[in-house]
Amino acid sequence: MDGAWEICNVDDNLLKETDGFDSLSEHRNEDNQDSLAVSMDLVLPDDLLERILSFLPVESIFRAGSVCKRWFEIVSSKRFQRNLCHTLPQKPWYFMFTSSDEPCGYAYDPVLKKWYSIDLPCIENSNWSVASSSGLLSFMDNDSRSRLYVCNPISKRWRMLEEPPGVKFSDYGALAMSVNRPSHCYNISVVKSKQVPGNFFQWDLSIHLYNSETMVWSTSLTEVLTGWRGGDESVICNGVLYFLLYSTGGGHPDDRHGLIMYDLSSSTSHGLLLRSFIPVPCSLTCGRLMNLKEKLVMVGGIGKQDRSGIIKGIGIWVLHDKEWQEIAKMPHKYFQGFGEFDDVFASSGADDLIYIQSYGGPTLLVFDMNHRQWRWSQKGPVTKRFPLQLFSGFCFEPRLEIAP
Repeated sequence: MDGAWEICNVDDNLLKETDGFDSLSEHRNEDNQDSLAVSMDLVLPDDLLERILSFLPVESIFRAGSVCKRWFEIVSSKRFQRNLCHTLPQKPWYFMFTSSDEPCGYAYDPVLKKWYSIDLPCIENSNWSVASSSGLLSFMDNDSRSRLYVCNPISKRWRMLEEPPGVKFSDYGALAMSVNRPSHCYNISVVKSKQVPGNFFQWDLSIHLYNSETMVWSTSLTEVLTGWRGGDESVICNGVLYFLLYSTGGGHPDDRHGLIMYDLSSSTSHGLLLRSFIPVPCSLTCGRLMNLKEKLVMVGGIGKQDRSGIIKGIGIWVLHDKEWQEIAKMPHKYFQGFGEFDDVFASSGADDLIYIQSYGGPTLLVFDMNHRQWRWSQKGPVTKRFPLQLFSGFCFEPRLEIAP
């Protein structure tokens, strides 16, 4: 089932700039008022005008559709949307929820340094799991973990998926998504983890995969883990599913996290999952996994040496051949700039940008992987209204041409 897509209503319902655009006034010389003005729009052929419009930022393309009938027909045509994939890619945006009860919030554009009001389709509140890839989002409810949707947050087109197999009310669920850019086909994985009744140290773990071409779910693996459980952190890179495991006790207190690699192209035999176990680079308070140009990147809270559960800083690592390579550590001035920073926090990224946000406030920090630069985002319209208010968000690529 697809949601309706009406590009002509975008100014009212989709992308609303919080500060408004600066309008350009037309200044005419009184002596030239009677001169003949020729609009460039009249002399440009459709293919050239289409080419020019395709280089506009996403929000400008939507606004261009309301200029006139001709522009609307161009930007809403299938050919125009199909050709967008050949233009320069957009920088990933960051969506920040404004409420834990409503699926509304603001998206930050790091190029124009502006925030836009967006209402997300399908999702009911900010507690749902979110995965993103190449312009598409996947949502999963955190109650039964049986309701899944795929949508384009810009065009608002969406699709509801069949209920995934496996236990319905799992204790934990990790959602991941991977889109094939040329074909626009996608795979979705759900890693479910449920405690074995009466045994805190043993957990049932299962991996379920969805293929958009066949529109069918399959259960790829089921296994019982001892001393470890799954969580809510996973990502797909180059056909490999990575997800974090969390210690359930019995081992060294500093070994709280571990990483599992699972090749989606070949089934792993029962009982061999922990053979792909990769230790984390240091004692972490939490870890956030992301796919940056098909490389696995982890942003983690670094625990204190004597008290590993207390955060003292934030590090960024890239996985190379099962070895972690440190990319950067957050400078102390930025760490302090968040104010009170929790041991767990929100972080996601795409392309070459990583976003980091404290659950305790709306401040957003951006790290550029290419230039190794930290910078604060433009101050957004989200404010803290009460002491216990929590903030969260996710990163996504703004693309028009892709649909679920």
